[in-house]
Amino acid sequence: MNPWLALAIAISGEVIATTALKASNEFTRIIPSLIVVIGYGTAFYFMSISLRVLPVGIMYGIWSGMGIVLVSIIGWLVYKQTLDLPSMIGMGLIIAGVFVINLFSKSVGH
Repeated sequence: MNPWLALAIAISGEVIATTALKASNEFTRIIPSLIVVIGYGTAFYFMSISLRVLPVGIMYGIWSGMGIVLVSIIGWLVYKQTLDLPSMIGMGLIIAGVFVINLFSKSVGH
């Protein structure tokens, strides 16, 4: 499997699981709780696939950075959580960092 596709699936699983974690109400609601377990299981499985090719630091930086941005956006859209200017600037810097890694780093196995 393509390591970038595996990483994208891992990020998606983590974002879905983290979003469901809030909805689980401290694991008192069964469906969101199951989504958390399945989502994190999926995330870690596909992260392990991406690690066949990608360096762990690069993979983890992209995974966590994109997870932060996507979960923040979902929190804003779904849970009506606020994003102030500093948080939006910070997320923009995270996205810029992911682009810099992907476009210029010699560590990434393209």
